[in-house]
Amino acid sequence: MKFRNGIGEKNAEGSGGAVSKALAWWTLTIQKFALVVVLCAVGLTGLAVDYTARNLEMNTSTSDMIDARTPFRRNNDAFDRAFPQFSDLLVIVLDGPNAEATQIAAAGLTQAMVARTDLFDAVTQPGEDGFFKQNGLLYLSEAELAELADRLAAAAPMLSVLAEKPNLAGLFEIFRLAAMNNASGATGAEVESMAPLLAQVAAIMDAQQRGERATLSWRALLSGEKPARAIIVTRPRLDYGGMKPASDAIDAIRAAAAAQGTSPDNGFRLRLTGSVALDHDELESVELGGKAVGLLSLSLVILLLSAGLRSLRLILASIATLLIGLIWTAGFTAAAIGHLNLISVAFAVLFIGLAVDFSLHYCLRFREALATGMDHRAAVVEASRGCGASLTMSAVCAAAGFFAFLPTDYKGLAELGLISGCAMFIALFVNLTVLPALLTLFGGKVLGLPSSHRRFDFARYHRPILLGALGLGVAAAAAASTQLRFDFNPLNLKDAESDSMTAFRDLALDPLTAPYAIDVLTPDLDAALREAARLSKAPGAGDVVTLRSFVPEAQAEKMTIIEDMAFFLAPVIMAPAETGPLKTANLTTASRRSAFEALRDAVSAHKDGAFAPLAQSMKTFAPTAESTTAESLTALETRLTAYLPRMLADLRLSLSVEPFGLDDIPAHIRRDWVTADGVARVQVRPDKPLATNDEIRTFAQAVLAAQPRASGVPVTISEAGRIVVGAFREATLIALVLIALLLFAVLRRLGPVFLILGPLALAAACTMATSVLFDLPFNFANVIVLPLLLGLGVASGIHLVMRGDTVAGSSTPRAVFYSALTTLASFGSLMASTHKGMVSMGQLLTISIAFMLIAMLVVLPAQMAWRRKSSD
Repeated sequence: MKFRNGIGEKNAEGSGGAVSKALAWWTLTIQKFALVVVLCAVGLTGLAVDYTARNLEMNTSTSDMIDARTPFRRNNDAFDRAFPQFSDLLVIVLDGPNAEATQIAAAGLTQAMVARTDLFDAVTQPGEDGFFKQNGLLYLSEAELAELADRLAAAAPMLSVLAEKPNLAGLFEIFRLAAMNNASGATGAEVESMAPLLAQVAAIMDAQQRGERATLSWRALLSGEKPARAIIVTRPRLDYGGMKPASDAIDAIRAAAAAQGTSPDNGFRLRLTGSVALDHDELESVELGGKAVGLLSLSLVILLLSAGLRSLRLILASIATLLIGLIWTAGFTAAAIGHLNLISVAFAVLFIGLAVDFSLHYCLRFREALATGMDHRAAVVEASRGCGASLTMSAVCAAAGFFAFLPTDYKGLAELGLISGCAMFIALFVNLTVLPALLTLFGGKVLGLPSSHRRFDFARYHRPILLGALGLGVAAAAAASTQLRFDFNPLNLKDAESDSMTAFRDLALDPLTAPYAIDVLTPDLDAALREAARLSKAPGAGDVVTLRSFVPEAQAEKMTIIEDMAFFLAPVIMAPAETGPLKTANLTTASRRSAFEALRDAVSAHKDGAFAPLAQSMKTFAPTAESTTAESLTALETRLTAYLPRMLADLRLSLSVEPFGLDDIPAHIRRDWVTADGVARVQVRPDKPLATNDEIRTFAQAVLAAQPRASGVPVTISEAGRIVVGAFREATLIALVLIALLLFAVLRRLGPVFLILGPLALAAACTMATSVLFDLPFNFANVIVLPLLLGLGVASGIHLVMRGDTVAGSSTPRAVFYSALTTLASFGSLMASTHKGMVSMGQLLTISIAFMLIAMLVVLPAQMAWRRKSSD
């Protein structure tokens, strides 16, 4: 292939002439059978729609986004096979008004979910089974146990009375006696220890008067527990064939919570988290944003097509060609892969933005031929002959940008690369087959006059343009090389304000519930103990847990403290237990009123001290005996003593503890740490909450350095990020090499190759510098930007360079301009998505295409002008 002045028009005697003849012959054949071609295309499109609907699925598993052969995926898979109960978890995080209400509500939800065997394979409430309730005191440290013993010893007289009378009369009798003794100065210390209880009783009275919900938490008073949170761990049955595989299970949980009154109106906050909920929320954002993005993208493209083509027939032909190609691509995806993933689902927007460029170039070349006086059919042939070769090269180069991801371990992006790369050839085929057939059938006069094309002559200003571009490129490259950031944490692509993410962050702050733990498999329990001792020395390692960790240390010393507690709480232990957790002893209205009045009289003289708030509240609550209704006293008794029997029952159970050993650990706990064939699990927890990417990576790398078989969330985030960064670099290099080789193979000289690649390098550097300037880091979703920029930019460069000296005044600059605008509009519409990954992809693609447009329409013509000046 030869070029005028080294960069321009193809010589008809070269290989370009053969290509032009072949394209002309092909188009003449299409014109002879135009109706047949269109009918066949419509028929194939209908078959593709049906096949796609029946065979294309949605794979929403984020773990499948990375090649299963990578070491960390193999480690994760090995752990999942050994302990499948920890995969695909849906975690219910329930916060309530107090500990007892929360635990009761959680127990009700647990029972409701256990009954739904059609939706859940397993449902557990950690820490709430009988084993931990009975042996919980042994898991406290000796200091914590001694502190609890002192607190209970101070409360022992009160508890002894309440054990026999767990009602309003018993509680108010204790207060009355304390108030009378306090008035005589006999029991100042006793009243001081009772002050928190007195203050809460006063507050609950005031809340009842205001109509607010408030119930006394005895558990918080006696044990000092502050958070009112319960956690339920479920394993739902997932249907990966649907867009939202956990929707039925999630709906069932929310329906059960609503049915039992676990709602914000009653002081509860229910959130769902875990891998299943996080993926579900992400999928909802993809689904909600996907429809809006698709419609917006198509609408913007149609508007720009209207502005660029100014002909209703050409617009309709282009849209029809675009839709046919899109449907064929979907059919190809169903046949070749069978599913879409969270990234490849964006193929439709990418196709719309890229394939419409082919139609724009073709139709504008068609109008250019009409403007020279050609008839309709001859103009169609001239359009194919004139731009068919450059469209082919554009398709090949764009496909190379996509195919560059195929050799990488980032499977999610590799699938998008395969779909979109093949889509370029589908787009090329339909634009060289269906589009000319449609233009032939439309016939007649094309609406709208051929527009005049202003000359893109940068000869006069090529020096300052090139010097400015060089300076900008150097500055941008310097900024990008030192400050470019990659956010490898996929959690940062999720909605930070969603319930699943807020709950995840809350759990991450608690060492006992933190999801950032690392697991290691060992052959047996003895090996697990040795491995635990070794891993405990890893930097950043906190608690290292094995099955042996569930046997408390210093049991003999702790039992001595517990036995002392049981001795002074003997009346509590010996008192008959209530039959129900919320049941209180029956009292008559007269008994309640009598107890209330006696206490009111006893505290009425207390103007200060611990009894002062209670005295004021009782005066406000019931100024006269006649106004104290039976309903208000019954409601007050429920608010103050409803959870008392439950607390006493739990206390009796915990004081009945006996020392135990490894063999006494129940099977349901043992199977979470040792498999049936003896494989034992070691869990390494961080020594502090992990809040940043650097902390997660440092912890993961420290444990991996000590044990390469480690798995878990920190390892997955760290290693997946490393793989994606590697894929980004590898794909960019592959795309650059492939495109350079393709350009050289066609252009046959290095000069035109560098003409095209130079502006692209500038656009890439400016894109990276802008990401630094506006803090738009590269991430799992938008890493496709630079390889794609190379493919798209080369396509525009090819169209301009292959027109050579004739580019000024031709339709090509207009086609490049509107092609870039349609691509900008299509990719920019991704910013309307509710999914942060798609938004970030749209942001960087918009920035990169904008820079590419400037580089191709300003810098490249300036280069071409400089080259012409140099050769003269």
